[in-house]
Amino acid sequence: MSIRHGVRMLVMAGLLSVLTGCAGMVVSAMEGLTDSLSAAILNQDDPKTVEDGAPSYLLLIDGLIEGQPDNERLLVTGARLYSAYASVFVQDEDRGRRLSGKAHDYGRRALCSRRQGICQRIDQPYDEFVAALEQLDKRDVPALYTFAATWAGWVQANRNDWNAVADLAKVEACMRRVVELDEAYERGGAHLYLGILSTLVPPALGGKPEQGRDHFERALALSRGRDLMVKVQYAERYARLVFNRELHDRLLQEVVQADASEPGLTLLNTLAKEQAQQLLASAENYF
Repeated sequence: MSIRHGVRMLVMAGLLSVLTGCAGMVVSAMEGLTDSLSAAILNQDDPKTVEDGAPSYLLLIDGLIEGQPDNERLLVTGARLYSAYASVFVQDEDRGRRLSGKAHDYGRRALCSRRQGICQRIDQPYDEFVAALEQLDKRDVPALYTFAATWAGWVQANRNDWNAVADLAKVEACMRRVVELDEAYERGGAHLYLGILSTLVPPALGGKPEQGRDHFERALALSRGRDLMVKVQYAERYARLVFNRELHDRLLQEVVQADASEPGLTLLNTLAKEQAQQLLASAENYF
């Protein structure tokens, strides 16, 4: 054995000893890394860069979760990024179902890691599930919100399956519980979801557009108008549903004219501005 090889083996043995003895520090460092990378993605103003680079990061998240399968923080990060990537960048329906399914699995595992009691009620009848939600408190909001958001994404990817669509009632119950516990979480994100859920269909088919409008307005207030996707969804889901052209165009023009830069929202705001342009371009044919 050469001296160089011997030194290398000693260094590796030392590193392994340190890693083994300081596993908690390593996990903490990995969690910090994922937080930093997530922030970098959300603050990116070039969606194409994210689309091209995100798969590598998703594989990194998978690897970290493989080593820490019950780490709630890693599971939440993986759930959110897989869900976002699937809904924004994936066009192939089969691939979208697979990726949103992984997001939903990570979201469920994150909640189960935190609250085994609610985990056992997810597949139970609606009333039992809602009763279990009452046992959650404000500390459970990040896991609950992530679970519900990824569940909604999974339903969207499987919208031709009526059994999946039936889960929307439970998704709505989760978001209502988030609002009860901490409505300001994620700048009012639960209100945005509730606004969308209330405006999926016209009133004649059970839709509640005015309730939806209240939720959109509350989401705007909690985000101080800086989450541009709220205005896009407000215009597309509510204004078009009730044929309010004035509101529709005003909201979208505000998005087009706004600065997309906002910590934690830049990527989504950039995408929102693109969608606003498309909706304005099609407005004449719609109204």
